[in-house]
Amino acid sequence: MHITARTHVGNRGWELDSVEISGAPAEAANEWQVLIGGEEAPLRNTVEGLVAPANSGTSYPADLRVVARSDGAVVATRADATYTRTADDFTAHENGGVRYRLRAPRAQGPRPMLVFLHGGGEAGTDGWAQLVGTLGAAHLAEAYPDFLVLAPQAPPASDLLPPPHLPFAEAALDPTTGWSRCYLAALGDVVRGLVHEGRVDRSRIYLTGVSMGGAGAIRALSVNHGLFAAALPVCPTMTPETFGILRSLVDVPLWLSSAYVDHTPYRHKYLVDAVQELQRRGSPHARLTLFAPEQLERYGFATDTSLDAEQLLAENHHAWVPAYHDEDGMLTWLVSQRSPH
Repeated sequence: MHITARTHVGNRGWELDSVEISGAPAEAANEWQVLIGGEEAPLRNTVEGLVAPANSGTSYPADLRVVARSDGAVVATRADATYTRTADDFTAHENGGVRYRLRAPRAQGPRPMLVFLHGGGEAGTDGWAQLVGTLGAAHLAEAYPDFLVLAPQAPPASDLLPPPHLPFAEAALDPTTGWSRCYLAALGDVVRGLVHEGRVDRSRIYLTGVSMGGAGAIRALSVNHGLFAAALPVCPTMTPETFGILRSLVDVPLWLSSAYVDHTPYRHKYLVDAVQELQRRGSPHARLTLFAPEQLERYGFATDTSLDAEQLLAENHHAWVPAYHDEDGMLTWLVSQRSPH
């Protein structure tokens, strides 16, 4: 018997679609029950075998158990194998100390590239969380099947990642972990290597990132001057350092976005200040979108009226969901830019 959890990356990250059981007798559909997170999912016979569909939006990895109805004996636990749509198309690599996953299209010749920088919750060494932790790399690969999509994983972030309510003047990103300048410089070398191999169109390299990865995108633009044709940092962590860098990016096509109501209360204020300064200094490229709570609600965030204030602010941090669903044509704008280099 073999159990497969079929999953995809949705608006809330890794979501479970169904549990499939192969190699089991047909009568097992009546003799067994599938429990997902403690709740029963109906098990039925299909052409593929026994299938138990999950409720829409069930997060993964959830507790999975197959038990006998007669006595509750456990037949199987969790998945022997998991298939994740699109994320499984990314191949694992490590180069120059950078751990990353790469989805390459079937099309030959130099292709456009999207570089996605994940948030603080996906930092680590597993080489997988950056694909499934949030709507990001896998979704971008589905939206742009002819692009290369590069998803590096940052080393584990330290406790110096600023808490949401730390005053702006005291906020700091640890310079040695997460999206450090050294790591981002090495990432730039990985991208240049792919250009040198003839796999990437030098004029169409695009950068985006969320939360800590949004701040990483701002840092990357500073460290890798001229490498990226345009950038879309989403709800970037704002510190005196990232604010200072952002205000200097006069010659970079840049579209920033965040929720107006966010778990870091001052985030949007410094984004507004930075974009206004860029425009005063003559930048024709600087744009900013602030998503209203109603826009997040359309994607299923902060719709529960029982949420307390802290939970509500955390829900509204998911500004990357409308951004990556191309609200206001943000992604369309991003991939239409060309580098003059």
